[in-house]
Amino acid sequence: MNRRILLLPVFALFFLYSCNLLEPIPEAPFYGKGIVTIKFLQVNDVYEIAPLQGGKYGGMARVAYVRDSIKERNPNTFLFMAGDFLNPSLLGNLEKDGEPIRGKQMIEVMNAMDFDLVTFGNHEFDLTENELQERLNESTFPWVSSNVLHVTPSGAKQPFETKLEMGNEPISEYKTLFVKDSLGNEVRFGFIGLTLDSNPKEYVEYGNIYKEAKRAYDLVYPKVDFVIGLTHLTIDQDHQLAKELPEIPLIMGGHEHVSNLEREGNTVIAKADANAISMYIHTLVYNLRTQVLYVNSKIMYLDEKVPLQSNVDRVVKKWNEVLNTELSTVIPNTNEVIHIPKVPLDGTDSANRSTQTNLGDKVTEAMAFAYNYNVDAALVNSGSFRVDDMLSGRLTSVDIFRVLPFGGSVLKVDMKGNLLKEVLDYGKSQRGKGAYLQRYKITQSSSGNWLIAGKPLNYNKVYTIALSDFLLKGLDIPFLTRNNSGIVKIYEPEESELAYDIRKSLINYLKSI
Repeated sequence: MNRRILLLPVFALFFLYSCNLLEPIPEAPFYGKGIVTIKFLQVNDVYEIAPLQGGKYGGMARVAYVRDSIKERNPNTFLFMAGDFLNPSLLGNLEKDGEPIRGKQMIEVMNAMDFDLVTFGNHEFDLTENELQERLNESTFPWVSSNVLHVTPSGAKQPFETKLEMGNEPISEYKTLFVKDSLGNEVRFGFIGLTLDSNPKEYVEYGNIYKEAKRAYDLVYPKVDFVIGLTHLTIDQDHQLAKELPEIPLIMGGHEHVSNLEREGNTVIAKADANAISMYIHTLVYNLRTQVLYVNSKIMYLDEKVPLQSNVDRVVKKWNEVLNTELSTVIPNTNEVIHIPKVPLDGTDSANRSTQTNLGDKVTEAMAFAYNYNVDAALVNSGSFRVDDMLSGRLTSVDIFRVLPFGGSVLKVDMKGNLLKEVLDYGKSQRGKGAYLQRYKITQSSSGNWLIAGKPLNYNKVYTIALSDFLLKGLDIPFLTRNNSGIVKIYEPEESELAYDIRKSLINYLKSI
């Protein structure tokens, strides 16, 4: 069989498309006799099916339009998802017909788009075992996973499966794609899929990334000309993967949420922006005579200049009706721009569950704002932030619902200082978990003592704290319940008050600054 002689990734020095998407700029010498040209289109970390920032950026219908436009000129065009698409999302946390949506909307949209291959991201395992199985069964596109296994209720470890009427189909540890041009020239690609182990669940077994990658690579390598990585790893892990398997010409990755194009040896590593703000267009050109593969990677930003593909947009609009019905119960104008942050607001899980963030600052001050600042401080559990993304540009009410999809009231709670200290100590001990607390007017001195508005916490004083109602349920902080003896008084807001819904509090606060 033919073997690769040289892998030569080339970073694009020109735009693939001019302002008119339908007018390609020539890519000579990438066409001609003995030359096979393939287009790999990559998205990753897509949580929302509709465009964001009032319809300005992203949207799966725009991805579909780009794919269709390119495929019209080159039938050898393929669409990939590098993990994180079933959760978190605003729609996914709602119900339809009495059942949680939990990624069902994304599967329906992706089915309409005819994805060619996807792999798991860490957020796919936010779903329960049954929810994930339902989504797998609903999907009509292929999956690949080289290092993730399903731990069944009996304790058996086996590949996840799609369960269909004609029988169960295990998710393969590798996939192959044989591509022919109009002259019958063929290039054979293999794909391995890898996922980082940042979301431990009892029903999931994560194998060692590099060991399992090598095993899958060795299985598919004899059958193909080139092996491609479809990964959801950190950028450092992608670089290490390229070092372990240096003959991989391209790694299409995800996880960081921001676009990145790097090189490790002869391997191109690409990651697009989250929520289809951008996508990568990889032009792979194989010279049959010299056996050289060129990898030419170019980012494309999806904004208002890119049309919406009508069939996919129709599915998106159907689901948006479900969303708008829910949003209208809280805020009348969902597309109104309410805030443009000077710097992106950090809504990532990793940050909010380990340190005080600028998004945490905004949410907790909004809680105090809801009570005209007649509180000593404010606290919210970081687990209530579900967006896992950076928020920038023109923020609308939809973005706030993405951050806080569960809503809930802001309570005004009078609590004793000794209980407040216990709460703060416990929250600090939960670093990395949803019980870690975001705070307003609460800091620590250099010696580690808690300060309220810059003054040492007084154990004998009663403090008035704006508190998310979830925290008083004892689910995140077991001892923090309504019947705790350290709770002196609880004020619950009426429906007409801002504090009745934390999202309304945040929206109105952001509009005021």
